[in-house]
Amino acid sequence: MNLIYNVKDKPKFGQLIVFAFQQLLAIMAATIAVPAIVGNGMTASAALFGAGVGTIVYQLFTKFRSPVFLGSSFAFLGSMFAAFAGAASMEMGYLGLIIGAAFAALVYVIIAIVVKAVGVKWISKIMPAVVIGPTVAIIGLCLAGNAVGDMMKGDVGPVVDGALQPVASPFIALACALVTLFVVILCSTYGKKKIRLIPFIIGILAGYLVALVFTLIGNAKEIDALKIIDFTPFKNLVADGVSLKTFIALPEFSFLKAWNGFDKLSAAYIGTVAVAYIPVAFVVFAEHIADHKNLSSIIDKDLLTDPGLSRTLLGDGVGSFVGAIFGGCPNTTYGESIGCVAITRNASVVSITCAAILAMLVAFVSPFVAFLDSIPACVMGGVCMTLYGFIAVSGLKMLQPVDLNENRNLFVASVILIAGVGGLALNFALKGGQTITVTEIACALILGIITNLMLSGKKETEEDEPQQLIK
Repeated sequence: MNLIYNVKDKPKFGQLIVFAFQQLLAIMAATIAVPAIVGNGMTASAALFGAGVGTIVYQLFTKFRSPVFLGSSFAFLGSMFAAFAGAASMEMGYLGLIIGAAFAALVYVIIAIVVKAVGVKWISKIMPAVVIGPTVAIIGLCLAGNAVGDMMKGDVGPVVDGALQPVASPFIALACALVTLFVVILCSTYGKKKIRLIPFIIGILAGYLVALVFTLIGNAKEIDALKIIDFTPFKNLVADGVSLKTFIALPEFSFLKAWNGFDKLSAAYIGTVAVAYIPVAFVVFAEHIADHKNLSSIIDKDLLTDPGLSRTLLGDGVGSFVGAIFGGCPNTTYGESIGCVAITRNASVVSITCAAILAMLVAFVSPFVAFLDSIPACVMGGVCMTLYGFIAVSGLKMLQPVDLNENRNLFVASVILIAGVGGLALNFALKGGQTITVTEIACALILGIITNLMLSGKKETEEDEPQQLIK
């Protein structure tokens, strides 16, 4: 891919702020969704700050050579629920989030030490292009349902059993999503250089404007079907009158809430948290490899050798832990960020670093956090359709040099794609009610590795006639 800005390039200051804002918008929806799902007082502003500081740590470990943003990890949702479920108090639960993130980081550190000692050749052997390509594609395809589901709903409606019941017509929501989608596509394809670099900002603003028009009409005429945007985040700014908090507020950092949780901390609880977090860290390690392989193909540079897998692992692990100290959520490299790099062709690490700093700063700005919270699901769904699609296509592009006329390659790619798209996931119930989930991405990758190793000794000949398999 011909990049407009390469890894070490430094855009002008004005452009840099705009590019950073776009990266922030690309990762924002998923980053703030995790604390919203977990609940227990976790906030979007703290998660944004944690994502920003975690990304800075990652960049320091990777010597600013890997253009990817770290955001809240969905893989640890079950682990976070377990930390609160096993806690004797809310404060102890927050302490559990930090302890759990420390255990996950320890797994990454140990793996990084092993990689440093033995190198990365073993990764290429057990995870060649025929394995990693379909796995990367699965990352995008598994998220497709989320994007399509969001495109059909607004943010106004009652909450039943913790789930929003939108009142807006799915067709109205879809119209807003399609405006967003088409504007992003047109800007990326036909826009001039500067426009091609910020298609998401333009697309989100266009979709938000259309949703705003529908919502204002719906409120004026009392037509629920047109109500897309929930203005509650803005109303909360002045719920107790106009004050300093209306404009600037300190995020509710996890370490502040965890401070009073030490008094009831026990070895049994620490063990519960360890069991909930450590196995998931191994699962996220597999996704770490896939993400960096995908990013490597986009920027035409092998990140597993430069800056090196040991550094990316340390950056991801330690960055995740530091992020959890502030936001409570363990972080991970974000496919949305990688998709943004692919579509805009802007791989500048300076842009990523600036986005991280911006995330930390805006976490204190109440009106901006309210604006982010008010962007309706349908608008973000339109954006995510392009992001997730690019991730899936990037994985398929990795298969281009692979000879799929050979049965061994055909079988490896097939089992990964079907296992991932089919949703093969494993849930292991532990004592105390905790559950460890091996995601469909991890299951597909593991199954692909096993199939590849099983068939690695097979050298096909003309007599094998693999085309007979797919007649």
